[in-house]
Amino acid sequence: MDWTDDRQETYNEFRDLVNMQPHDLEDWLETDDSKRVGAKEDGGESTGHKSGRRIVEIKRTNKDDLTESDLDHMSKVVGYIKRHKAQMPDGDVSEMDWRYSLKNWGHDPCEDDGVDCG
Repeated sequence: MDWTDDRQETYNEFRDLVNMQPHDLEDWLETDDSKRVGAKEDGGESTGHKSGRRIVEIKRTNKDDLTESDLDHMSKVVGYIKRHKAQMPDGDVSEMDWRYSLKNWGHDPCEDDGVDCG
């Protein structure tokens, strides 16, 4: 793959924003809270939960082995995390669906400075 400036920026932002390690994200995706939150397609798996499984695969892939499809998904993840973080509610977010949705996308806001997590 040709690593243009745009692709490199997407890669860097993904690495910065997806702050959960693959094994932590896998464990999280097995929880009831993870499966409960998010918009569900036809009553099945939520978009965020499905994305989380893809994120685990991407994080376990060497940079040189990433595909155009992987980069497209990484861009989608970056956009979601940025938009969702901008909607941060007031107060302790440690047990809020807002946090749980972000975790499905590989970002635990409780790892950010300035976020109230009790």
